[in-house]
Amino acid sequence: MSIGIWQIAIVVILVVLLFGRGKISSLMGDVAKGIKSFKKGMASDVADDTEPKNISDENKDSENKD
Repeated sequence: MSIGIWQIAIVVILVVLLFGRGKISSLMGDVAKGIKSFKKGMASDVADDTEPKNISDENKDSENKD
């Protein structure tokens, strides 16, 4: 049993009737903003990880604390 075009059309019509066009478009806008901020966050994390770290400085700091 596969999903036909009529079943998809009925579901789309019901969703539009329940939520309205304005609510759906604002919801999709919020989803797009979330995706953009996620991508921006992932890009900044990758940029932060590319900086070389000096391990010897970290070891000296931990030895001084003891």
